Amino acid sequence: MKNTGIKALEILAFPCNQFGSQEPGSNEQIMEFACTRFKAEYPIFDKVDVNGKNSAPIYKFLKSSKGGVFGDSIKWNFSKFLVDKDGKVVDRYAPTTSPLSIEKNVKKLLGIA
Repeated sequence: MKNTGIKALEILAFPCNQFGSQEPGSNEQIMEFACTRFKAEYPIFDKVDVNGKNSAPIYKFLKSSKGGVFGDSIKWNFSKFLVDKDGKVVDRYAPTTSPLSIEKNVKKLLGIA
């Protein structure tokens, strides 16, 4: 593939109802809410479990690659992982970490810092 110099960032959202029943709706209701309320313009996947024996494979991988401060479990919705283009988990961020506060890390990863 020819390098065109285009830098790309992809945001992926995985709704989960394991935290205070914040996502009780169907996948369609969740999608409508995210697109209406948050103006989401990124892929929103079907609802998954992020902890426990039914944890989605992507979360098993993410958690095993970057454990949290208090262990591997996801503590609350809006936990974030930064993954490079080769699928390596670069960092993990708490639910309270704002997306804007990790902008410098994203730019560094994209080579535009």
